Amino acid sequence: METLHFSILIQAPKEKIWAVLWDDATYRQWTSAFCEGTYAVSDWEEGSKIHFLSPTGEGMNSLIQTKQEYEYMAFKHLGELKNFQEMPIDEATQVWTGAMETYRLTTTTDGVLLETTMDCLAQYQQYFEDTFPKGLTIVKQLSETK
Repeated sequence: METLHFSILIQAPKEKIWAVLWDDATYRQWTSAFCEGTYAVSDWEEGSKIHFLSPTGEGMNSLIQTKQEYEYMAFKHLGELKNFQEMPIDEATQVWTGAMETYRLTTTTDGVLLETTMDCLAQYQQYFEDTFPKGLTIVKQLSETK
């Protein structure tokens, strides 16, 4: 797996950017860059499960490994969801089980830097290199205008 890195500078307070990232309504807006209708089901607490879902019930079963409010969020991806159900780990899933996805907010003299990383299989690298910047641009627009 490759670790992909993305970042964007945002002219808004960390608290506002954090809310855009993780509040349900705005989460659905910025993640539409990946799949229209995407949403998450979780209590958003460190150590809790989180399901990243498409409207048809496909997605990822993950864990909120680390949550430092307004600073850092790390997800550990565990397995697939199909028809809204967690699937057992199989040979294909075993290749990426444990993949990480992180979000860090850092205040700079020029604004707040949002940095993300994600572990990615080679066959999905181009897709995420195309779509992740689009999602972050939506986060920036929502953070700077709402």
